[in-house]
Amino acid sequence: MAPRHDVGTTQSPDVTARPTREPFHGRVTAADSKHQHTPPDLGIDDQRWSPHARAPAGDAFDVKLSILMPVYNEERTILQAVSSVLAADLPCDFELIVVDDGSSDATGQILSLLGHPKLTMITHPDNLGKGAALISGAAAAVGTHVVPFDSDLEYDPRDLAAMLQPVLRGRCHVVYGTRVFGINTRYQSYRHAMGNRALTLAANVLFDSYISDMHTCLKLMPTSLFRQLRLTESGFALDTELTAKILKLGLRPFEVPVTYHSRSPEQGKKLTWRAGVDSLRVMANVRRGPSQDWHVDDGSPTLQAVLDPFAEALLMCESSRSQVSPFA
Repeated sequence: MAPRHDVGTTQSPDVTARPTREPFHGRVTAADSKHQHTPPDLGIDDQRWSPHARAPAGDAFDVKLSILMPVYNEERTILQAVSSVLAADLPCDFELIVVDDGSSDATGQILSLLGHPKLTMITHPDNLGKGAALISGAAAAVGTHVVPFDSDLEYDPRDLAAMLQPVLRGRCHVVYGTRVFGINTRYQSYRHAMGNRALTLAANVLFDSYISDMHTCLKLMPTSLFRQLRLTESGFALDTELTAKILKLGLRPFEVPVTYHSRSPEQGKKLTWRAGVDSLRVMANVRRGPSQDWHVDDGSPTLQAVLDPFAEALLMCESSRSQVSPFA
């Protein structure tokens, strides 16, 4: 049997690894129940998130960050990705939850050799999609806050420290690590960069918001909020659903610039034009869907009258494009 290897840095040379989770089948198993955790009272009603609720100051409660890393066939980058996150110098306690989403390469074998007290591993026997992996990770999270983090080395875990500052200071609930075009970023594809801008514009129009980067991976928020959004998308479209439902709730993310090094398809980039079509579909469905108990009325019935036809047009456009596409 191959020896286990400690990753990252620790203050003690004697590292006892947390046992690897049993294969995950859509819910936390009984073996995982001891890791369940009820987030502390944040001074707000967890059942009704309001954009006007004041975020608690960091010294009012202990912040713990759960970093969710979905993984699928990333044998070339997974060791460096996990090591860099565990070695990050963050201003609060944190855990790293890696979800192997049915990888068919050596990713699973590499993960099985890793050991660290802050590392938890979950395994999907089959490939269920990035969204399903994030939902699995959030269900097992014990932190007060969660943030997705890709395993492809496109993002730098050191940026998480700056993203935590507004939360620790009690300034906001939700923080986005925004990729500022042309500043500390490298895009492999003009089409991908402009596609994200176009989809972000659509989100701003639909939800009367003003965000810069709706599809950044780094979306930091309270764990209780993530769980209450009733997310249903199992693939990449969960990224869109997450932002759309946050915006519909009335929350507006605080944006912190981050570093970004994009990958090309040859390097393993998995997104295609179909992800853009799915994004439009999800935004339109969320906008036109029934208001949930978290919805905050903005007091402007004329705004809904203006935006609903736009959502309907997006649905019609998505339907026609999926039937006949010049890229198929």
